[in-house]
Amino acid sequence: MDLLRWTLIFLVIALIAGVFGFGGIYAGAASIAKILFFVFIVLFVVSLIMGRGRGRSGL
Repeated sequence: MDLLRWTLIFLVIALIAGVFGFGGIYAGAASIAKILFFVFIVLFVVSLIMGRGRGRSGL
């Protein structure tokens, strides 16, 4: 869940920078948030698949 927390932190930074007109910081923070979000989604799906296989092998 730490990865999702960092994604939300960078998203908030991007929104605040956008409101105050800092375009470069906004673009950088938004791209970092987007990358972290997709990494989180990939790791989440992989953990679901690995956990699903592990649960059935015990039967």
